[in-house]
Parts: sequence; structure tokens; C-alpha cells
Amino acid sequence: MMNPDSAPRSAAPSVLAADTPALAVGVDMGGTSVKFAVVQGADIVHKGAPLVTAAYATPDELLEAVAGRVRELRDGYPGVCAVGMGLPGFVDHRAGRVDSLTNVPGWHDIMARDRLRELTGLPAAIDNDANCMAFAEWKLGAGQGMNDLVCLTLGTGVGSGLIVNGQFLRGHLGAAGEIGQMSIDYRGRIGHYGNRGAVEDYIGNREMAMAAQLAYAAAGETRSLAQCSPLELENAARAGCPIAQQIWQDFACKLACVLMNCHYVLNPEAFIIGGGVAKAGDLLFAPLRRYLRAQLYPSHFAQLKILPARFGNEAGLIGAARLALTALSD
Repeated sequence: MMNPDSAPRSAAPSVLAADTPALAVGVDMGGTSVKFAVVQGADIVHKGAPLVTAAYATPDELLEAVAGRVRELRDGYPGVCAVGMGLPGFVDHRAGRVDSLTNVPGWHDIMARDRLRELTGLPAAIDNDANCMAFAEWKLGAGQGMNDLVCLTLGTGVGSGLIVNGQFLRGHLGAAGEIGQMSIDYRGRIGHYGNRGAVEDYIGNREMAMAAQLAYAAAGETRSLAQCSPLELENAARAGCPIAQQIWQDFACKLACVLMNCHYVLNPEAFIIGGGVAKAGDLLFAPLRRYLRAQLYPSHFAQLKILPARFGNEAGLIGAARLALTALSD
């Protein structure tokens, strides 16, 4: 039964002053935690306390907890007029339905947008978390003003969003842009869906750490996976460790193969790369540009931008909020 104090309140006005961006709550759900922020334009105005994803047994329990956080944020920011939520899996944003989530059990065929709307009393929107990141970078970040983009977020897996001719490329079932499931080796490892050589089985954070662990072991040095994280490998590479430097070279080579394939299919103006590994800067981007230059038609490469994402780990929050406001104005 819903608590009496959790009853939805009426929606706040959809606009503030004519020259002031509207406020919205962005929700970024991951397999570990759910993050919250009040967003105004490209700015995080306030962050709410996160929730532990696994602490809730059912989707509805988690959505009720999410709605509770949203209500708390509205108490401090009554001008909030919409809520947007990014989720890690297959999401039909048009219908507001979660088909399934990658690392969170129990989320199958959930009408999450309507439930979120009921619980908060606010207009709501949901989308895949990587699409939220892409939307933020396209509308407000590194891709602002561009019409053709491939946005990638590199972390535990590989998320992505595609903007083509000034519009999101969604596909028939709304699942276009799953670059992490593309193959870079037709005889490679069997992926989550039976697909061989899936990108994220080669360039996820854990895969990078495992490759480094093996390389150190071959050189007679024992290191834990924690000692082979992207940050540890960045520090080691900058300190002159040849093994760590080679791991970054190998990572860039694999990622360049992915971008090369995407380029010849989509011919984007820019690739925008976010996630933890993007913080490595020149360790990633210098070899990535070199490998990509060697595989692309020269005039194509000359006009191609390869850019770090502007918003980092906050892109999902900003993009979810912006998507909600965009849906509100449609």
C-alpha cells in the first residue's frame, strides 16, 4: 500500500520566467545505484541522495523509492516541472516501457514511465541511459550544433547513442545504436546474446583489467584486477610502465576498429567519447586518432572530430532531465 505522504501532487508549472531554463529532475539508474539531480539547462543545481539498486526487490518498490526522492527534491525546488529517467537496458521510450535491463533482474515489460508519472504527479520520460548521455552531449555538450554524431560511453560495458540528420536514430524497436554488441571478431568470444566478438567483451573496464593482469603475469609480476583498473593503468603508463602503455595502445586499436566501422556506415561529423577511460586524455585519444587515420579515407578523416564528452558522469542526469523537458514541450 502506498504511504499517505507518497500520494502524487499536481504538476508544477511547465515554465519559469521566459529567459530562465526550466527545472527538471534527472534520474540515472545503474546496476549498483540510482542517482538523482535537479537540472537547469546544462547545470546540476542540486544532487539528491542516491539509492542502492539491489535494496529493492521489485521494480515497483524501486520506482516508489525513486518517486520519494523526487518529492524530496521538489520540496527544495518547487519549480521542478518534469522528471526523466535513464535505465541500463532495452527501453521503448515512445511507449514508456522497459523491455529488460542488462544487470538488474526482474525488469521485464514494465510500464515505468506511466508508473513514475502516477507516483510523482509530474510529466515523465524514460530512455536508455546511453541515449540520455548522447542527448546531453548533442544538445548541450561537446556535440552542440552538430547534426550527425556517434556518442559512446565506455565503462563496464559500451553504451552509445546515434544522432543522424539532426534526429535520434532509434530503429524499428527503438534499439538502434547498440554498438557494444557489434562484432570486431567473427570468430571471437561468444557474447551475451550469442553474438561472437562483441565489442564490450573486449574493451569494457573489466576486460581491460584482465588483459593487463595477464600481461603483467607474463612478465612475472602479480597484480590484482583492482591494481589494473583504467585509473591505475593510466598512472602506470604516465610513469613509464611499458606494459600499461601497451594496454592503452591495444585498447585504442580495438576502439578504432569500432569507430572505423561506424564511420563507414554513418559518416558522422564527430565521435564523442565519455566514461572513465576518456579521462585518460592523450593516452587514449592520441593512439585512437592515429589508428583511425590509418583506416579511413583521408578527406573523411580530415573532417572528422574525435572529442571527449563534456559532462562526464553527469551526462546521464543532464540528458534524462533534458529529454523530459523536451517531451513536455512536444
